[in-house]
Amino acid sequence: MSIVLEQVEAFARQSHEGQRRKFADEAYIEHPIRVMHICAEVSNKTPVLAAALLHDVLEDTTVTRVGMQEFLLTIMPAPAANETLKYVIELTDVFTHRAYPQWKRRVRKDKEIERLATSSPCAQTIKYADIIDNARDIAGSGSGFTYKFLHECQKLLRRIPKGDQQLYWQARNTVDQYLAKEFHTAAI
Repeated sequence: MSIVLEQVEAFARQSHEGQRRKFADEAYIEHPIRVMHICAEVSNKTPVLAAALLHDVLEDTTVTRVGMQEFLLTIMPAPAANETLKYVIELTDVFTHRAYPQWKRRVRKDKEIERLATSSPCAQTIKYADIIDNARDIAGSGSGFTYKFLHECQKLLRRIPKGDQQLYWQARNTVDQYLAKEFHTAAI
């Protein structure tokens, strides 16, 4: 891993300090690290890999866009820092329960799907890796939420086909396999 990505990982680790994954018994930082490794299978672009490490920071921590940009500008040239921040912003949920408590989850998720459909191919590629890792965790958790989550992923993937095609199909296959397993388990 490059020095820049090591510094980004350290920033993400510090940002997520004390957070645990909801559906896996592990430190939260393990998820963005896996997302970055999945992205590294298809891209070696530093802004893509850095954004993969940072993809949940704005949404799930107290770090602001300005704070993230200031950090990124200390470790990479401005064009790369701005590109990284652009992808993170594209991946940060806008239609959250906190911002729209009057809307049901389905309405918020549909709005997010429409928003993500306009995101860049690189952001969509990172989202595929995020879906792959989340699907593995949630499907393995035995949660009653699994079926709903996988259907949301399936719906989203139909609307965001512009990213890396290898990863796109890996995400589609992962979701479909877990849905089939979930359906089979529910039928027993």
